Amino acid sequence: MLFSGGFTFSNFLADVLSVFLFVLWFWLLITVFGDLFRRRDISGIAKTVWVIVLILFPYLGIFIYLITQGRGMAERQTQRAEQSREELRHFVGFSVADELEKLERLKDSNKISNEEYSRLRARAVQ
Repeated sequence: MLFSGGFTFSNFLADVLSVFLFVLWFWLLITVFGDLFRRRDISGIAKTVWVIVLILFPYLGIFIYLITQGRGMAERQTQRAEQSREELRHFVGFSVADELEKLERLKDSNKISNEEYSRLRARAVQ
């Protein structure tokens, strides 16, 4: 317990908040370390410096990394998701041509509109 005085509702709320903040910090730390070690655009020395900063100043280091590298993190995550999607398509055997054929059948049977067809086709061709 954080506070003396026994089990009270305010002590309970303070304990829950502290556990929540710890779990949140730990999750962010894992996310930052995962992004940091997957990066190929920075050297090992820069990664070492970031690790030292994250160990010495845990909260401040995470916030600085998220502020300075947040956009890059989002782009790298999008690229990894797209790569995983392509690997899954290759493994399962679906191709863009298969998806376009399914869209044609849906459009011909009037299950989707021309606007939906155009939007989904553009998304599949990406």
